[in-house]
Amino acid sequence: MGLLDSLLGNNARRFIKRKDSDAGEAGRALEELRSSLYNDIRTSEGAKRQQQRFCGPVVAMTFNFMAAVGVIMANKLVMKKVGFNFPIFLTLIHYSTSWILLGILRASSLLPVSPPSKTTPFAPLFSLGVVMAFASGLANASLNQNSVGFYQMSKIAVTPSIVLAEFVIFRKTISYKKVLALVVVSGGVAVATVKDLEFNFFGACIAIAWIVPSSINKILWSDLQQQANWTALGLMWKTTPVTVLFLVALMPCLDPPGVLSFRWDLYSSSAIFLTALLGFLLQWSGALALGATSATSHVVLGQFKSCVILLGGYLIFGSDPGFVSICGALTALAGMSVYTSLNLQESREKQIFQLQTQTLPLSKPKAISETTTRDEAATANAA
Repeated sequence: MGLLDSLLGNNARRFIKRKDSDAGEAGRALEELRSSLYNDIRTSEGAKRQQQRFCGPVVAMTFNFMAAVGVIMANKLVMKKVGFNFPIFLTLIHYSTSWILLGILRASSLLPVSPPSKTTPFAPLFSLGVVMAFASGLANASLNQNSVGFYQMSKIAVTPSIVLAEFVIFRKTISYKKVLALVVVSGGVAVATVKDLEFNFFGACIAIAWIVPSSINKILWSDLQQQANWTALGLMWKTTPVTVLFLVALMPCLDPPGVLSFRWDLYSSSAIFLTALLGFLLQWSGALALGATSATSHVVLGQFKSCVILLGGYLIFGSDPGFVSICGALTALAGMSVYTSLNLQESREKQIFQLQTQTLPLSKPKAISETTTRDEAATANAA
């Protein structure tokens, strides 16, 4: 060892020590990176941060808008061209496909980790699964039983139901300006889309029964993600089995007979499977939008979709919905713009308040230390 030291010299020994130190720092940095990646992927808090980072309000609502338009077109194809007039069974196919896809993601270790069971009781998850079954199943049944105009009118009633439910459950209030903007939006959508109000007593009962579970469904999706660190996919994995179970129970009550005699060929099976895939994307994008915004904003997004489809058909395809409908759609879009600007202003105010609350604890110790220094100086002068 002494011969080796004499051959290498002091500079060589210092070089070797520096290399060992660099290797140790690189190892520590790699370990910190592995720990950070583990926290971002394999913990519920990290998965929630990743969802918020890559899927903000604009991305989530755009994704939901595109998925909703695709599902509408695919469902029209299945109902009109294929003749599959079993709305509850179609909804059951959608949620069963979603459950299978979520199982594949879980088996591939791609499903985000759920929060610990102690943080979220079983009751809210079970309740969400139940209301999801009623909300989705009754929505398709209402569309099958009622005219398009009556169906749109029942959708407009969801907005005040959500505001009332959030006040009763969470004591959450909204400003007078937001209420006025929502009234303008609902009135504009009513004028734009409600043309044929064909009354059907059974269909009206289904539409009225759909309003409450639809409102509670959106509120629970938004609250569990924002308050309990649930991700959209993680919450879907926990609640979809309950939804499938209750959809099976709803089938004999709301679906017409003859589902077993339906002719399954390549064309019909492909069309129904396409709606199932789009239904999974709609469920995922809707959960993302509710987690990134609020239940009321998600309803406004649905009304925005109706207005855009109406105006797009007029501008692109030359359809003539009528002057009154166009004015109603433009009025609704103006109300949505005001509502969005109020939400953005409220979000900025919350961010400023959070920054102020974060900087206040940092300034207090400095003030205390300055006071202590002045007191010590005064004591020294007095002595």
